[in-house]
Amino acid sequence: MSQLSNFVWSIADLLRGPFKPHQYGTVILPFTILRRLEAVMAPHRDALAAAVAKSEDPTMRRAHVRRATGLPFYTTSSYTLATALEDPDNLAANLVDYVNGFSDEVDVFKHFDFEARIHQLDAVDRLIPVTQGFAAAPLSTDDVDNAGMGDLFEHLIFKDFEASNAEAGDFYTPRDAIRLLVDLVFAEDTAALATPGITRSVYDPAAGTGGMLSVAEEHLHELNPKANLALFAQEINPSSYAIAKSDMLIKGQDIANVRLGDTLAEDLFAGDTFDFVLSNPPYGVDWKASEKAVRAEHARGTNGRFGPGLPSVGDGSMLFLLHVIAKLRPVDARGNGGRGGIVLNGSPLFNGGAGSGPSNIRGYLLENDLVDAIVALPNDMFYNTGIATYLWILDNSKQPERRGKVQLVDATKLGTKMRKSLGSKRVEISASDRDLIVRTYDHFDGGASVGESGSDGGGSPRSKVFDNLDFAYWSVTIERPLQLNFQVTPERLESVTESKPLAKVDGLVDALSSFGDKLYLNREEFLRDVGRHLGAAGIGLSTPQRKALWQALGERDENADVCTTKGQPEPDTGLRDTEVVPFGWGGHSMSHDAERDTIQAYADAEVLPHVPDAWIDWHKTKVGYEIPFTRHFYEYVPPRSLEEIDADLEASVARILTLLREVEA
Repeated sequence: MSQLSNFVWSIADLLRGPFKPHQYGTVILPFTILRRLEAVMAPHRDALAAAVAKSEDPTMRRAHVRRATGLPFYTTSSYTLATALEDPDNLAANLVDYVNGFSDEVDVFKHFDFEARIHQLDAVDRLIPVTQGFAAAPLSTDDVDNAGMGDLFEHLIFKDFEASNAEAGDFYTPRDAIRLLVDLVFAEDTAALATPGITRSVYDPAAGTGGMLSVAEEHLHELNPKANLALFAQEINPSSYAIAKSDMLIKGQDIANVRLGDTLAEDLFAGDTFDFVLSNPPYGVDWKASEKAVRAEHARGTNGRFGPGLPSVGDGSMLFLLHVIAKLRPVDARGNGGRGGIVLNGSPLFNGGAGSGPSNIRGYLLENDLVDAIVALPNDMFYNTGIATYLWILDNSKQPERRGKVQLVDATKLGTKMRKSLGSKRVEISASDRDLIVRTYDHFDGGASVGESGSDGGGSPRSKVFDNLDFAYWSVTIERPLQLNFQVTPERLESVTESKPLAKVDGLVDALSSFGDKLYLNREEFLRDVGRHLGAAGIGLSTPQRKALWQALGERDENADVCTTKGQPEPDTGLRDTEVVPFGWGGHSMSHDAERDTIQAYADAEVLPHVPDAWIDWHKTKVGYEIPFTRHFYEYVPPRSLEEIDADLEASVARILTLLREVEA
C-alpha cells in the first residue's frame, strides 16, 4: 500500500513551484477520490448511461441506476479522465463537466473547492500532466479493495498534514489501533455476528476519514459475508467528511448517514442509538466553540448527553466519552444492549478531584456499570503524539461474569518498532499482538498474562480485574483547632499596617502602641481588653476589622486556648488536611451507605493517633472516582548497589584523567 500511495503522491512533484506543500492535498485527495469513483463505475458504464437516460427525475434515475448497476450514485457526464484528456485544449471544461455531472449524493468535491483547483492547475499548465498521472493510477476494485483504499487515504492524508504541519492525528487513526479497538468491541458479540442475515449498526461521532467504520465492516464481513452492517458517521472537518462520504458511496452504504457538523454542539443523529459506537476524538482540544450548546445540554440533566458532568473547557475528550455512552442502544427485553470503544489519553482516568466534572463523569460510568475494560497501549502508537494512550471498552449489557467489574489490561510492552516512523508513530500492533490482547481480554483473568508475544519478544499483556467501587473514594476534610496567642509587639504591628481593612482606621497603630506587650493565650480575653483600650482612644472597629486585627496580632501556639465560636472549636485553615479514604477501607462495606462508619474507622486508625485533637468536617466530605491505571501495574525496580555506582564513578574519573594527561602532553 505504501508503494501505491507513493505513486499517487509522486504526482505532487508536478505541483512544485505554483503550489506550496500545504496545498498539495487539495489537489491530490479529490483527484484520488475522482479516480476511485471512476474505477468503480468503469464495469457499468454502458448500463449506467442507459439507466440515466430513462428519466430526467433524479429520484427515478437513482432507482434505475441501482437496479441496473447496484451503484448508489451516478453521473450524467460521459467523460472519464482518459476521454477528457483527448481534448486537451478544453480539458478544464471537460473535467468540470465530469465532476458536476455526479448525482447529488456526490457532494464531496465542493468541500475541496475542486472546480477552483481545476482552473488553478490549468492556469499554471499543470492540469494535463496531473490528469494524465491520475488516469493511470491503478485504483480499480481489482487493484485495491475498500480496506486498501482506507489505508491509501491514511497514507495520503498523513503526507498532506505532514506537509502543512497540521495535527494529522486529529483527522484519522492508525489502522493497527482501529483493528484492535474493533476486535475488542466486537469480542462479546462474535457468536451472534456469525448468524445468517444478522444486522448491526455502527456509528462514529468523530469519523475523520471513516477508517473505523471501514475496519468494522471488514471485520464483520470476515465473520459473516452475508451480514448487514449499517454505517453512520459525523465529522466536523469538511475534507475528512468528503473522504469518508466517498468511501461510503463506493461501498454502497446510505450516504445520508454521513453528516457534516460539530458533534459536541449538535448531535445530528439525535434520538438514534446504535449497536456499536467507535470513536477516536481529538486529545486535549478545547470545546470553547461548542460551549454554549454543551452547557445548555448539560443543564437538561438526564435528558441530555452531558448530564453527569462537564470537564474543563480546555479538553473535550470526556464529552465524547459521554456522547458514546448516550448513543449505545438501550438494553432490550432479552438483555441485549450496545457496546462502544473510544481512544483516550491518560487524563480521563484521573483528572479532576472529588466533586469535579471529570470525577463525576467517571462516577456515572462506574456506578452504572458501563466500563467493561481499559487497555493501555504502547507509547508512540499515534501520528501526532507519543504519550500514553488507552482504549476504553464500554458496555451497557455486560456478560454475567463481568457485571460490577472493570478489567484493566496493560499492553504497553507489546508492539513492534516500525522500520520508518510516521510522525510520532514509531510502534505498531502486529496481528499476533492484537490476537494476544484480545485473548487476554476474553480470558478475563485478574492474574497472570495469557500466552506470549508473537512480535519482538516484548512481553505479554497483563490483566487485573476490579470491582467498580474499587475506584471510588471519599475525600475527607480533617480539621484541627485554631490555637493562637496574641501580643502587641513592633513586629506584629507591621502586619496591622499591611492589612487593608485596618489601614483605613485612623490612629489605630498609635493606640495599639500604647496597649502594652502582654502575652494573651485566650482570644476572647485579648479582644475584650484591646477593645476597651481602643474605645478609650475613641476608635471603634467593625466586625470584619476586629477579625483582621486578631488575625494580624495572633500567632499559632499549641499552648494557647482553643478559639471557639458559639462554644464550638474553630478550625485552623493552615492545619487543614484532606484524606482520601477508599470505599471498603479496612474491610468495611464497599458502598455509599458505609460512609460514616468507614471514614470514622479510618480516622481512628490513621489520623487520631497522630493528631488527637483533629476532627472530621462531615459537611465537606465528597465522593470521588479515579482509575490509577499506572499504579496498579507499577513494577518496583531496585536501585543499583553502591558498589556498582562507585565502580562507574571510578571508571569515569579514570577516563577524565587519561584525557587530561593527553591534553597536557
